[in-house]
Amino acid sequence: MRIAAVQHDIVWEDRAANFERLAPQVARAVGAGAELVLLTETFSTGFSMTPGIGEPEGGPSSRFLADQAAEHGVWVAGTCPEIADGTGAEGAGSGALPYNSFVLAGPDGTTQRYRKLHPFTHAGEHERFRAGEKPVTVQVGGLRITPFICYDLRFADVFWRAAPETDVYLVPANWPSPRRLHWQTLLQARAIENQAYVVGCNRVGTAGDGTEHVGDSRIVSPMGELLATAAGVETVVLADVDAAEVTATRDRLRFLADRH
Repeated sequence: MRIAAVQHDIVWEDRAANFERLAPQVARAVGAGAELVLLTETFSTGFSMTPGIGEPEGGPSSRFLADQAAEHGVWVAGTCPEIADGTGAEGAGSGALPYNSFVLAGPDGTTQRYRKLHPFTHAGEHERFRAGEKPVTVQVGGLRITPFICYDLRFADVFWRAAPETDVYLVPANWPSPRRLHWQTLLQARAIENQAYVVGCNRVGTAGDGTEHVGDSRIVSPMGELLATAAGVETVVLADVDAAEVTATRDRLRFLADRH
């Protein structure tokens, strides 16, 4: 399967503007042969902690992903702030906290969700977003895909636990440029440790809070090789991934079996 990571800027807290800007970028990725197109973390709002930024499940951001998937006949994913259906008393009513929700929309109209496990406390995300409960792995064609989100990348244990059932990790992010070396290094480390592909999709540009981003989106092989990279500008990063390559790597180098 050919996977595309769309490295893009984000108009701060303006969903309609971002939908308008991103639709042609999704089309460009599909035109290059992508069967799965990954957008960044909080692709429709930027990494905003403004109260009330959440939208309902199946809200405008989710619908945009679903519409793009249906229009192009591919899988399209990204994250957005979503208030879960059936939120309990703890978060009920107008003050309900959203999840940072990864939404994967399929060409058949199905939608899968993963909720960010680790809110970024350094920036106060834990005060504005609820934490998810567990990883999620989705079968997409012949690939077993496990998404994580930005700060999750720092926690190797969740990647390790998901590894036996994962061929490809997807990691959308709003990772700031001052710590770009961490982003680059950890993406490769997670691929090498778990002998799986890792697709990191990071934004570019300056967020509404002044945070700078330079992208560094990349697709990493199960051996840690950089299959595609980009930095600094809006672009599409593409690579072909194959579950058979994951199996072959794990058969040749039986490292996972030695993990305690």
